[in-house]
Amino acid sequence: MSSPSSPTSSASEPTAPPPDGHPPVRRLKARPRHEPHRVATPLELFFDLCFVVAIAQAGVQLVHSVAGGHAGQGVLNYAMVFFAIWWAWMNFAWFASAYDNDDVLYRVVTLVQIAGVLVLAAGVSRAFQDHDWAAVIIGYAIMRVAMSAQWLRAARSAGGAERAMALRYAGGVLLCQAGWLGLLFLPESGRGWLFLAMVVLELCVPAFAERRHASSWHPHHISERYGLLTIIVLGETIAAATVAVKSGIEENDALGEVLPIAAGGLLIVFAAWWIYFVVPVHSHLRSNRQSFLWGYGHYLVFASAAAIGAGLEVAVEQAVGKAHVSALAASFAVTLPTAVFLLTVWGLHARHFKVGVAEQLVLPTAALLVLACTFLGGGEAVLVAGIVLALAVAAGVSLTARRTGRERRAATQAA
Repeated sequence: MSSPSSPTSSASEPTAPPPDGHPPVRRLKARPRHEPHRVATPLELFFDLCFVVAIAQAGVQLVHSVAGGHAGQGVLNYAMVFFAIWWAWMNFAWFASAYDNDDVLYRVVTLVQIAGVLVLAAGVSRAFQDHDWAAVIIGYAIMRVAMSAQWLRAARSAGGAERAMALRYAGGVLLCQAGWLGLLFLPESGRGWLFLAMVVLELCVPAFAERRHASSWHPHHISERYGLLTIIVLGETIAAATVAVKSGIEENDALGEVLPIAAGGLLIVFAAWWIYFVVPVHSHLRSNRQSFLWGYGHYLVFASAAAIGAGLEVAVEQAVGKAHVSALAASFAVTLPTAVFLLTVWGLHARHFKVGVAEQLVLPTAALLVLACTFLGGGEAVLVAGIVLALAVAAGVSLTARRTGRERRAATQAA
């Protein structure tokens, strides 16, 4: 008789199923919109971290452009590169919210998208410095073709209106990609207009695809995905500013000059985190009309959050004499993206949870005061802007606490 471990016994036993109990490749079907306990997956977190590599590269080049006195061209290049990164990330986030089945094929195609953003990241410096967009466009093409493949796979498992939606997504993505490739062949003077046209077309694809059937994205999962990327971008902002402050102290012995910038920058980032996460935004995302506006508006949230870090680096370089810009321009590099962040977060979701004029005015007023801080110039501008944001957070907390206290007392008296 053969022992349990003998080759004869092993050959006769059935093959063990995968650890998760599912076959390695299975149908890519829509997930329930209100599925309980829907959270971000490790693959999605890995995806976000790799995309932040490209965001960091765009931030570095923005610093070089602004510090070198080429702010206009630098901001334009930053906006173009950031759109490619953000749009590819956003399309994946919404698709994954509706269709992620975490099988082998889904993982492989997602890893291909990650490879695409790394190719894009490798080409950012040449796009800024030499106006050579080849690597950026090729990286974007890799991500978008992979995204189209995901939609075709979803269409194969669907029927009726859902299948038509998936096919419209796949076709729209590929059609737009053909337009983006045109940037490789146009002279530099014509690229800006084609870029604007392609942005409009890209933004229209989701509305076109879902006009008769909405994808089954999960509100809580989507809000978590956007929140996680916001955290990662703010973390990258702190990391970039910390390196700049460290260099200013060690290489230039300029502790007195950079300390106000470091303190103010830290207050700005801490307040930005607080302001973004103070409201449960998933309860606001109830339809495509609301969610599309909210999702598209996050271009400004993410871009401004990353630009705050670039602005802090410019402020440090100006303080130690390495930047070819004035103290006023360096201050503006911090205060402008900070004000944009405040106004965008207020417009997208904070205002929907504020009650009364006083609560509604906190963030817009803070944005105006932050812009006014620009005229202080130098490190003082950044420090005072950070104090303004800290006071705005304190005012928001106080006003909300007073309102909820009144509501509790009213409810107690009514009972």
